Amino acid sequence: MKSVMFVCLGNICRSPMAEAIFNKLVSDANLSHKITVSSRATSTEERGNAPHPGAQKVMRQHHLNFDGFRSQPISQEDFETADFIITMDNQNIVNLNRMAPANTAEKIRLCLDILPDHRGEEIPDPWYTHKFDYTYEMLAMALPAWLDVVKKSL
Repeated sequence: MKSVMFVCLGNICRSPMAEAIFNKLVSDANLSHKITVSSRATSTEERGNAPHPGAQKVMRQHHLNFDGFRSQPISQEDFETADFIITMDNQNIVNLNRMAPANTAEKIRLCLDILPDHRGEEIPDPWYTHKFDYTYEMLAMALPAWLDVVKKSL
């Protein structure tokens, strides 16, 4: 069983969208019994909150399931149990590296680094930009490639 965890600042916009998209990809590939998907925040300020209304709207438009979702901050246990920790921006990486046990830093990756033409690029936080559709497009472009990587690790 492999565990994939998506991380952003508050766990109410980008990472829940990534979780919902990736869950659908995993389900469509009939791999739900081999891959678990979750998401977390680097901060605690949104703990317990549902996804941002803009994220909810986009997820509904794309028929993605986010029922019962609530924001959660990342824990030390998460660093140990996740096989892949996929972040949305470089500040997420800085924050995670401060929190992560030394032996888990290699698990932390920038989401768009999977795409050769987008290495080093960030997925901007739609909480600030209000571009939730753009966030979805970037995630929908990158996440199938991440699924290929995870499948190869099974």
